[in-house]
Amino acid sequence: MLIAILMTNTDESEFASHHSKDGEKFQQLISAARPDWRFEVFSVKDDEFPQDTSRFDGVIITGSPASARDRAPWISRLEALICEMVEQQIPIYGACFGHQVIATALGGKVDFNPDGWVLGTVETELVSDGKPRKLNLYAAHKEQVTILPKGAKIAAKTQGCPIAGFMIGNTVLTSQYHPEMTPDFIEALLEEMRKEISEDVINPAAASLSTIADRYEITEVITSFFERAASK
Repeated sequence: MLIAILMTNTDESEFASHHSKDGEKFQQLISAARPDWRFEVFSVKDDEFPQDTSRFDGVIITGSPASARDRAPWISRLEALICEMVEQQIPIYGACFGHQVIATALGGKVDFNPDGWVLGTVETELVSDGKPRKLNLYAAHKEQVTILPKGAKIAAKTQGCPIAGFMIGNTVLTSQYHPEMTPDFIEALLEEMRKEISEDVINPAAASLSTIADRYEITEVITSFFERAASK
């Protein structure tokens, strides 16, 4: 399998420079489960886009501090590419911003979470296969999908986020959360965010990290999605 990773993370801070980029994080995550898969990484936030997405067995769109509601040229170009890939039935997985920008590209809506930031480990209920099950995933978001795109169905939900993931046939799978984040990274991220976010938000989020995310399980969900799509 050849997977394109479209990096959308606009964070160029000193903190970001001391950690792996999201393209590397996703490669490490998936390679642990599927060591023979290959990857090509494109920094779409720097206007670096694949010329021919039909070469790929699937596409991953990463998270970002950017908002899918922004009209930055690279976001508009990404939305256009998402529409093209869906039309061509190229499988797409989106995480956090990726989840949100897929929604806006296809006619859904994104807005601020009324409860503000969602951070730390979040219990998520997967509901897409008719056999609901719960996974713990890492969260870092203050916006979320509020209206599904046409033809989409909810794939995951949480107490404060009723559209925590959605799917469209065998073509699209999304998650509001961050399967690529490691325990060390999310801990460091929360400490960095203490500079801007109140302790009333950060402290409970940091405490939630005593529950480790189910990274193996969510990786199997992602890889199985691409494998099912390839078998159609």
